[in-house]
Amino acid sequence: MSERPLRVAVVGSGPAGFYAADRALSTDRPVEVDIIERLPTPWGLVRLGVAPDHPKIKAVSKAYEKTATKEGFRFLGNVEIGRDLTHGDLEGLYDAVVYCVGAQTDRRMNIPGEDLPGSWPATEFVAWYNGHPDHEHLDFDLSGERAVVIGMGNVAVDVARMLALTEEEIRPTDTTDEAIDAILGSGIEEIQMLGRRGPAQAAFTPPELKELDELAGADLLIDPAEIVLDENSESFLEDAPATTKRNMELLREFAGAARTDLPRALRLRFLVSPVAILGEERVEAVEVVRNELVADDDGWIRAVPTDETEMIPCRIVFRSVGYLGVPLEGLPFDRKRMILPNEAGRVTAEDGTPLQGVYCAGWIKRGPSGVIGTNKKDATESVDNLLEDADNGLLPACESSSAEVDALLADRGTHVVTYEAWDAIDRHEREQGEPHGRPRVKLATWNDLLEKARSIT
Repeated sequence: MSERPLRVAVVGSGPAGFYAADRALSTDRPVEVDIIERLPTPWGLVRLGVAPDHPKIKAVSKAYEKTATKEGFRFLGNVEIGRDLTHGDLEGLYDAVVYCVGAQTDRRMNIPGEDLPGSWPATEFVAWYNGHPDHEHLDFDLSGERAVVIGMGNVAVDVARMLALTEEEIRPTDTTDEAIDAILGSGIEEIQMLGRRGPAQAAFTPPELKELDELAGADLLIDPAEIVLDENSESFLEDAPATTKRNMELLREFAGAARTDLPRALRLRFLVSPVAILGEERVEAVEVVRNELVADDDGWIRAVPTDETEMIPCRIVFRSVGYLGVPLEGLPFDRKRMILPNEAGRVTAEDGTPLQGVYCAGWIKRGPSGVIGTNKKDATESVDNLLEDADNGLLPACESSSAEVDALLADRGTHVVTYEAWDAIDRHEREQGEPHGRPRVKLATWNDLLEKARSIT
């Protein structure tokens, strides 16, 4: 075995990226891993997607901090593929590349009015209240009495719950100050979550559902008539996972509760689909159609629209109906599944032949499914195949070094944010949060992040 280290680039520093790096650095052979990240900060959705009132989930970052201490690890933040480096550059600088770039865009509903002011992808709101530097300029008008959240997944639940938090619930979190002020000062009295299928098909998890019933400032309202299951759903529930059965138990427990004197109401609605977002210059209402469930010949339960429609007045809409990967320049792309085409993490050409030295993990590998922990098994599979290919001499020959990467980026005028610079950002944010009992107060603009990163050089 050669003494020369195996050089691996991991593109993306979210959970999949860090799990991939950790697996590569945990082998007996010498390995060098550069995590390449477009943002100045690591951890991906753990920092910028997980709801701020879920600090236990964010604590997974401690595992990533341990990975960063391993010999051979480097973090190259503020480096964008396609701007600072190309896929061709990576092929010449590393023995292998693992793409862990997630699903970077929202699935569209393709209905009239979807792009009216006041109609937002839920992920933009999530990024805004989490301090993503690409989204801090956004302005969400929360002055209306009603907000509509379209979707029944955990992201939709997070958005609905964040809108309903009280000052006591939101102040101790790392939500940005701008978002805290906007949410606490909003005029919202009711939040409606809309699901196109029935309660048995809802994508949220029992812990998330239970949290909605525990909100200090909002009543959870569910019409008992909307959670009565039809024959197809009853059959579906018999063989459904335990989480789905637990969802139904909780929904039946919570259904029928009366509105109290709490300032807000959070209403779950099933079997309704938006058919248009209405308004002249901005959102004024959502038109929905009532659905019924029909089982296909293969047993798949579909929502089929009826003739019954309804108008829901509102000033703001958050769309959370799915996420899609985006093509990467220089690589093949499966436009049907919106992922990098791959076999167990080995990226493949159109004819199914593995591309030498190119791998993927996370949502860009399997699509937007699973929880944070799902990425560990997923990344392990991909990296194990990478290491197997290395052992079998199947990786392209590469004689570059870290110094060549650094020289190329310097020549292109890229300000690389190292892990040491990220440590400076991290320490500053924690120090700012400590006097207020908060985990951190985030730097949320590109200028502030890069200025703090430069402070160590």
